[in-house]
Amino acid sequence: MADVSVVALPLRTRFRGITVRETALVEGPAGWGEFCPFPEYDDAEALAWWRCAREAAHDGWPAPVRDRVEVNVTVPAVDPVHAHRIVTDSAARTAKVKVAEKGRDPGEDLARLEAVRDALGPTGRVRVDANGGWDVDGAVAAIGALARAAGGLEYVEQPCASVEELAAVRRRVDVPIAADESIRRAGDPLRVVRAEAADVAVLKVAPLGGVRAALRIAEAIGLPCVVSSAVESSVGLAAGLALAATLPELPYACGLGTADLLAADVVAAPLHPVAGFLDVPRHAPRPDRALLERYAAEPATRDWWTARLAWVQGLA
Repeated sequence: MADVSVVALPLRTRFRGITVRETALVEGPAGWGEFCPFPEYDDAEALAWWRCAREAAHDGWPAPVRDRVEVNVTVPAVDPVHAHRIVTDSAARTAKVKVAEKGRDPGEDLARLEAVRDALGPTGRVRVDANGGWDVDGAVAAIGALARAAGGLEYVEQPCASVEELAAVRRRVDVPIAADESIRRAGDPLRVVRAEAADVAVLKVAPLGGVRAALRIAEAIGLPCVVSSAVESSVGLAAGLALAATLPELPYACGLGTADLLAADVVAAPLHPVAGFLDVPRHAPRPDRALLERYAAEPATRDWWTARLAWVQGLA
């Protein structure tokens, strides 16, 4: 790669246990790509993220079939007042609400859902994401309570950790089940289909190895798809938009409005939704050199990411 920049971008609110998103940005002949697997991911998982970054930087993306994508607003595990404000400020018609975080009272989830429903009004769509936080019985009970608090749920994303648990929950509830980790962190993404464990497939472009690889998985799975982000900068987020823009059908709002979670970005015009929609860029946005310098990671962090990138490149 001609250029590698490692940055540490602050988040507006603690999300997925972090307050700073570290990422390596790589430049190639087709533009820029982003390499940002979470630190706990092993080499095999990180390799897929590198393939996504390399595709963006070296090959570019397939031609889109749509020029804008509807997105949901993402509501972290915050208090009801904050949740209401996030949804109201977004003007989105779909909200994805984080629930089942460790150490939190389940009553907090119910209050958050009620606030989100109030902000959206009766016609808005509400989905929740448990990140595998429940067992089967806990999921069945929680889904019923959350559906009542929200006045109905569009779907529940990854209520349990395993495919077998997802299938068991799906047999016992009326709310559709979406699979995320059971696809992107699975050796065999098609297990969810064989087990009849999900109604919706959540696709994240970087963990699946890029736009073209994700398109192949979507075709093989044969379920309605939602494209979601991994809290990348606008450079990586553009790859998710490229996937959403290329899927033959896109029946749900996508989880690609996450530039709003960042307090800083690396491009001069971040990919912030307008009234719940994002325009599809034809190429990854080009980082602003001044922003790369302003949010440059500390030397130890930079060296760690540079070494990890070099190691993973050697596995390709």
